[in-house]
Amino acid sequence: MADEPPEWSDVDADDVEARVVELAEQGYSQAEIGLKLRDEGITGTPVPNVKLATGKKVGDILAENDATPEIPEDLRNLMEKAVRVREHLAENGQDHQNKRALQNVESKIRRLVNYYRGDELDAEFKYTYENAKDLLE
Repeated sequence: MADEPPEWSDVDADDVEARVVELAEQGYSQAEIGLKLRDEGITGTPVPNVKLATGKKVGDILAENDATPEIPEDLRNLMEKAVRVREHLAENGQDHQNKRALQNVESKIRRLVNYYRGDELDAEFKYTYENAKDLLE
């Protein structure tokens, strides 16, 4: 693994941090921010690795600038999946395989909620389909 950015990448750390915060405010997740910086870069120069360019991870940059999302990214992704599967099951009630998949996804969500409760989520937060749907809109 590389310890320093490649020679061809001469981006300024402050510019990278500003772009990370800007993309977060536009609603991009941490993974999407990394991909956009890699593909589009800053003023035409791609950023191959945010940590090598700035010395900080994307999540650390967002935390310093109070731009962290209200729901952790892994929990948000699972909630999106649960909402999609539940909507699928509303139309296709006999899909037993996806009924089981929904049970597994909701179980993962409940475990993650317990993990994050108090630190990154409210102490009173409880997962329900309606709650997830409201948060994701």
